[in-house]
This record gives sequence, C-alpha cells and structure tokens, in this order.
Amino acid sequence: MGLLSVVCVSLFFSSTFAVDRGNFKTCDQSAFCKYVKSYTVNHYIIDDLCSVQLGMHVKNPVHLLLELYRLQGNMTRVKINELKPLKPRFEVPDVLSVLSKDDNGVVLSLGAENQRLIVSARPFRLDIMEGPEVLLSLNSRGLLAFEHLRLHKDTEKEEDGLWEETFKSHTDTKPNGPTSISLDFSLPGVEHVYGIPEHADDLKLKTTDGGDPYRLYNLDVFQYELYNPMALYGSIPVMLAHNTQRTMGIFWLNAAETWVDISSNTAGKKPQTDVRWISESGIIDVFIMLGPKPSDVFSQYASLTGTQSFPPLASLGYHQCRWNYNDQEDVKSVDQGFDQHDIPYDFIWLDIEHADGKRYFTWDPHKFPQPKEMLQGLMDKRRKMVSIVDPHIRVDSGYKIHNEITSKDFYVKNKDGRNYEGWCWPGNSGYPDFTKPEMRAWWASMFAYDQYEGSMENLFTWNDMNEPSVFNGPEVTMHKDALHGKWEHRDIHNIYGLYVQMATAEGQIQRSGGIERPFVLTRAFFAGSQRYGAVWTGDNAAEWDHLKISIPMCLSLGLVGVSFCGADVGGFFKNPSTELLVRWYQTGAYQPFFRAHAHLDTTRREPWLFGPENTALIREVIRQRYALLPYWYQLFYQAHKTGMPVMRPLWVDYPKDTATFTIDDEFLIGSDLLVHPVTEEGSRGVTAYLPGAEEVWYDVHTFQKHNGAQNLYIPVTLSSIPVFQRGGSIIPRKDRVRRSSTCMENDPYTLYLTNKTNGELYIDDGHSFNYDTKKEFIHRSLTFANNALTSRYLYSSVLYISASSSRHF
Repeated sequence: MGLLSVVCVSLFFSSTFAVDRGNFKTCDQSAFCKYVKSYTVNHYIIDDLCSVQLGMHVKNPVHLLLELYRLQGNMTRVKINELKPLKPRFEVPDVLSVLSKDDNGVVLSLGAENQRLIVSARPFRLDIMEGPEVLLSLNSRGLLAFEHLRLHKDTEKEEDGLWEETFKSHTDTKPNGPTSISLDFSLPGVEHVYGIPEHADDLKLKTTDGGDPYRLYNLDVFQYELYNPMALYGSIPVMLAHNTQRTMGIFWLNAAETWVDISSNTAGKKPQTDVRWISESGIIDVFIMLGPKPSDVFSQYASLTGTQSFPPLASLGYHQCRWNYNDQEDVKSVDQGFDQHDIPYDFIWLDIEHADGKRYFTWDPHKFPQPKEMLQGLMDKRRKMVSIVDPHIRVDSGYKIHNEITSKDFYVKNKDGRNYEGWCWPGNSGYPDFTKPEMRAWWASMFAYDQYEGSMENLFTWNDMNEPSVFNGPEVTMHKDALHGKWEHRDIHNIYGLYVQMATAEGQIQRSGGIERPFVLTRAFFAGSQRYGAVWTGDNAAEWDHLKISIPMCLSLGLVGVSFCGADVGGFFKNPSTELLVRWYQTGAYQPFFRAHAHLDTTRREPWLFGPENTALIREVIRQRYALLPYWYQLFYQAHKTGMPVMRPLWVDYPKDTATFTIDDEFLIGSDLLVHPVTEEGSRGVTAYLPGAEEVWYDVHTFQKHNGAQNLYIPVTLSSIPVFQRGGSIIPRKDRVRRSSTCMENDPYTLYLTNKTNGELYIDDGHSFNYDTKKEFIHRSLTFANNALTSRYLYSSVLYISASSSRHF
C-alpha cells in the first residue's frame, strides 16, 4: 500500500441550510442523518501549507488529514480524519485482510494503463480518470461533511439532537457531541447500482430522491416489510456499479449507523448515478475498486476482507428446523420420519427452548436429559445437529457462563460504567463485549467438549439475536452510549454480530484441535462475515412476496462476498398454503443455504404432513439438491479461492447484455446452471430469459435444447422448476441419493455433458482443513470431445485421497 499523498484539508464551512415505521427511525428521526442531509454544499479546500484560511462565514474551521493510497489489484483507498482530534476517532478493526504494499513513491498514477487521479484543491474534489473519461468522482457535489470533535460550550447554539437525542422513551446522551461524516460519489455513465445489503428490496437499487435513504444499522426487525430501504439484521457497506463497459465497487468501511442516498439522472445522453454516504461517527475510509470486470471487483473486495469460508459438505445439504422441537423424543420422531418417507437430510436444529431456562451452553434437564445419546443416535445415521447459542446471557448467580463473564469483567458497560443489562429471551440479560479479543478467546473456549456439556463433534451452532437484540432498548437494540472499553456502542454497532460469529467459529475449530471446519449460522453480519459461515434472511413470512424477495436478497449478499445465504423455507411467520410450501422448497433447493424453519405458533410442517402427492414433490426437489452436491461443493471451493459468488445475477457472466441488468427473478448457480423458480401463486407458465447470443441451454429435466439471447415461455405444473444447463459445460452429480450427504461420500460421480464440453471436478474429505494444510484434494480439469473424456490436474501437488472417491469419472 503506497502512500500517494498526505495533505491537510481546511474546512471552509459555509453551509446553506436547504425524512414511523413504529419502533424504527426514519432519516428525519435520526438527528445526524437529518442534520447532514440539510447541508447543500460544504466548501472544503486543500491547503498545501496547512495554514488555516478562514472565509467570511466559516464556522469551527478544522484541519483534516487526507490520505490517498494506491493498492495492488486496481484499487484506491481514501481516508479522511481529523489532523489533531481531541481524542482518537474509531477506525474499524478486524475486517481487512493484510493489505499488499506498493512502494512506487509519491505519484498520482493509479498503476493501470491510462488511469490517473486528479486532485482539485479549490474546492476539494477527486476524479479517477481513464483516458479522457471520468470513471468516478469524489465530492463533485461538495457534500463532504466532517463533524470534528469539540467541547460542549454552554454558549454554543445547539441543533436538535446533536448533543442529546430522544427517540420514544429512550435518551441517547452524546458526550462527544455530533461526530457525523459524509461524502458524495458521482458515477458518470452508470444507471445500475447494487449491493449495500441487507434490505428486502429489488436487486437493482432504487433512487431515494424524495424519500428515506437506504439505512445500514443492524436491527431485530419483527416481520419485516418488503420493498423499502429500512434497515434489517445485517449491514455490508459495499456498492457495485455496472454498465456495459465496466464494473466498479465502493467499500465504505464504517461500522456506525449509516445512510446511503442514491440519485440518478438518465435524461441526458450519458446517465449518471450519484451516491452519498452518511455515517454517525468514525472516519471516512473508503476503498474504490475499479474492476473493470465483475470478477475483478469480486477478487478486489476479497483481497480486502477475505473470501467465503469453505463449508463442510454436509452443511450444503438440507436442514430441518423449528422453534422448537419439543424434546428428545420429538427429535427422534422427526429423524425417523425422514427415513420412513425416504427424504434425505443432514442437520436437525434446536431453538432456544432446548436450553435450561434459555441459559445457553446448557440443556433442559427434563426435555433433553441425555443430549449425548440423542447426538449419538444422529451420528449413527451420519447426521448432525445445530443448537442455538445467542449472545445475551441470563443474569443469574447460579449460571456458570454469567458468573465467569462477570468475574472477568467481560460485559458491555452502560454509560455510567456498570454492566449493561437489557431484556431478551431469558429475561434480564447481560451482553458480552465481543470487541475484546480476550472475551472472544474465552467464548471460543466454551465450545470445548469438557465445557459445553453434552456436546459432541456433530453439534454445530446458530448465532441469532446478535444485532444485538435488546427487547427494551431503543429500536430493539443496544443503547448507543453503552461502552466497549473506550468506544461507544454507536461506533461499533454494525460489527458486533461479526465478532459473535467469529468467536463461535473459532470455538468450533479449537475444539477439534484445528482439524475440522466449522459451521456457524448468523443473523447479524458486516463486511468480512463471509469468513466465518452462513447467513439467512431472518424472520420472513409465509407469503408469496416473501418467497420472491428471497432471490434478490441472496443475490445482493453474494455480490458483496456472502455466498452462503438462504431464506427460511416456507416462511418463519404464518402458515403457508400447500402450493406455497412446495414452491418454496423448489426455490430453496437451488439457493446456497437450504433450511426449513417455522415459528413456535405455526402448525407443524415437516415435509410429509401435506399428503402423499406433495410429499413426493418435496422429496423429489430435496433429492435434486443432493444429486447436485458435488457441483455446489465445487462452487464453494471456487468462491473460497476467488471470491466469485456461488448464486449470482445473470449480468455477472453476461456483463454486456443490458437485458440482464435488472433481472432478479432468476439467477445463475455458478456459470453453468440457470434457475427460474416459480414464485407466482397459481402459475401455469413462466418466461425465462436465456442469456448469451452464442450460447445454447438445455432443460435439465427434458434435455431439450434452446438458443440463448431469448425470452423463453415455459409451461409449468406444480412439479416444475425450470432449470437449464449451459451448453459446453460439465455438471458433476451423484445420482445415488442416500439418507445424508455423508452416506454418499463413496458413491460414484455422474457427469452431465454435451459434446465439446469443459468442466471441473473437485474432491476432498468434505469436512477437514486437510485440503489446505496437507493439500489432500483432487481438482481436475475435464474435457469431453469426440466421444472421449480426458482430464488433467489443476493443481500439481495433489496427495493421496481415497480411491473410492475418484475412481468413477
């Protein structure tokens, strides 16, 4: 990372002052968002001499430090901070991977041919150019704002909510006063932008003119609304911009509450999208990923925050969950039901009722008196279990976990320095401070088999409620003036859930002596969460629109690094119709994380409870999932190595085809399978767009051939799910489907192909880190031509692996 220039920016601050969804704020109800949006133009200039130049209407001039970095891989980093703050401002740790350095000196060339960075001084502006074209501009609209730290003076005129803010019955004290930051970006030639999850909205981001910006603030949103920009459970401040010439990305590294305003002008000859980021605290730290191809942006972002963790193969199978399976007998009965109806599954899940009084790391002594016997029964069938471990800890002097956290002083503190307490599932709860490495290390140690009594190697973990959820807190979360050491919660809020999942995943790795890969599902997430496991879309509802929205929600997550995504099959709230349930299984079977889940108050909905005909339909699509596990596993290996999303929008592989830019009711799995789920009630047909003028696509069920670059009408019945294989590809399958994925490990592979095709096959043991630490895997390139199949190693140092895993191709 080469420092291009470090200059001081003086603030010429002449501002001309120019918006309930129940418990959650709008921009107008968030003091800093409302305040910053009221600015029209803020005049910052670069003063090379670092002298303070005051204008006639300047208020509180302050020097800022501008740092520009050139990063390997066609990226630029821009940091803006106070030159001499009263105290340090929060900079997000633990998200970035180690950055490579480029020590070519102080130049303003970006390294790529014909690219350069133009820094304008009066007023301050940055333009990234390629030849004569502007690719991206910073502060071209003059909306840079940086509220400097200052002492509260009695004589200072206060704006509403800047030094103290009240929402409903909650008061947020602000001992540091207003600390918000803002910066605008202009994208000439761009009208399609994507990303910044999590929102229950279309894949293509909408303009926010005249309404609320998109909000990034991790919240426990009960039965969330669709098609609006309100915040949900996770926040990844990454936006992708795409046109036929280039894909770019903006990574706004800030963990505080953030709002993103989008405006677009498509009236002229050249469209333009303008984006404004507003955060409550921290510094401006932004990475500009210049592509130019979609795959380049994915690799650039992966080089910053890491790639998707490589999951155990079994976690790509089917998961059966409910709040709650009542007791050990219930678990045994459900497990037997899958065998009786010849339906494969890998994981059965236990929600909060399994624990003794919702004391996590324990078992209810009456409902689950012999957890090891239960787990051993599953292990005998080569199946597994997930139990929930949430980050709110019951305040109870008889509870070992609470006592240890208290004795080690690991709880988050309130503004007065006492342990922060709030209300959650167990009642009065404390919240561990996962920002402390010592706390995370201790938490990880609690997953050891001698600490988590009753656990075994086939027990894995679900982290829910880790936004964090506080039932009696403001917006159902933690007070912003709570303290994590020297930092306020407002500074770190969006990264809290990442830390919980990080510590849990590390605990699973440690319990195996570093040998076994973990599986951890999280609800809250941030940039970098992909390194630790899977994500799901939260508390959806058994409604057709919620089925539809699961597709763009997971596509958006995939674009910003999180490939392991899924939605609760059947909907968490309410009871689905039989048709909706079948269609949801058909959709979920072709999404990366495949789990059925339901609320405590819903009727039971195991797959065999809806009559033999519907049982057969659900069985068939789950079996389709299991047959394709070799392909899914191979794609996750590629995602782990390259950052390429597993489930992806069509424009990723067809970046010049404008017809694909807004499609979010169908998707690609890798490059070679195209899926158009049926998401309309009573549908008798769907129209799928088959991309690629030079492509041919084959219906995987009928093998009928179709040309690309066309809209194809497909008649459907309740048994139909339109899936197409790209001509010229090879799809590895295992067509002997058994009761679980582990039971299939030595079964033969079947390759689905046409003449003159190419593909890959990846095989390892499916569960350990030996693929990495010992290079124990097979990765072969496959070619089929002239009725002959040939293969070659894609990695030259392949070590021995069981012959039964590779003899059949």
